[in-house]
Amino acid sequence: MGAKLKVALLAGGKSGEREVSLKGAEGVQQALDRNRYEVRRYDPAFDLAKLAAEAGEIDVAFILLHGRFGEDGTVQGFLDLLGIPYQGAGVLGSALAMDKHLAKVMYRQAGLPVPDWELVDPRRPDPAGLVGRLGLPLVVKPLRQGSSLGMSIVDSLAELKTGLATAFEFDDRVMVEKFIAGREITGGVLGNGDDLTALPLVEIIPDKQFRFFDYQAKYQPGASREVCPAELDEQTTKLAQGYALAAHRALQLDVYSRTDMMVGADGIYLLETNTIPGMTPTSLLPQAAKAHGLDFPALLDRLIELALQKGKR
Repeated sequence: MGAKLKVALLAGGKSGEREVSLKGAEGVQQALDRNRYEVRRYDPAFDLAKLAAEAGEIDVAFILLHGRFGEDGTVQGFLDLLGIPYQGAGVLGSALAMDKHLAKVMYRQAGLPVPDWELVDPRRPDPAGLVGRLGLPLVVKPLRQGSSLGMSIVDSLAELKTGLATAFEFDDRVMVEKFIAGREITGGVLGNGDDLTALPLVEIIPDKQFRFFDYQAKYQPGASREVCPAELDEQTTKLAQGYALAAHRALQLDVYSRTDMMVGADGIYLLETNTIPGMTPTSLLPQAAKAHGLDFPALLDRLIELALQKGKR
């Protein structure tokens, strides 16, 4: 057997999703085949100088960071400078997908359906004007947060004012979009360049106590039910998978992505695309990969293979 691949597993970081990142890294480290990989852990909150010093000894990085300073192109640029290949989108794609406003601009330019939205001016938020133009209910989102941090669904002007104040605690840029009632699904994509595979769809059904798939519904055991493959008719399934592929291309992504969508009464609407999806065996993208025939260790092998392939381009 040849020499083991030296994998730098990056987890932790400085975002509000630090604990989710660390938990996911434990599962990834356990699942990586010890006969094939030598895994070294680095926490970008503390270990960037160490990673730079040891860059010449690393074959590939596996980024398991969520949110800012991990999913937004910053770590990707650092790894590019060090000459270390990594799984997932590069600097441009990571930054585009992380900015929910710019991502929607790119979706719309690619002809993809999105809920109407507006950016909110922090100096003149004008909640009454937002309600007048977009109606109610509305979804309030910090622009550059993951795991639904700071997000809310509001049904009144008073709730909108509260929701905006909460969102601005998480980011100085906030958007408001029309709420789409319906079934929430997510579509995974694997591959590089034009060689892309749309994975089976997953439907996310939060418990009745949750209005939407928020942080608690995502990470509290038993708070949500997931159905994979999603129980949709063939036409809807093919359309949603096509949208996931188109979103991946529109945002200039590589290796993998996961696009969240709502199946509403009048069609499918794209919400956002995750460039570093959750990576525990029961996370959404690994569930979809399993339904496609890739168990968790095989999915990790494939992501590393795609990372090395991307690094040679």
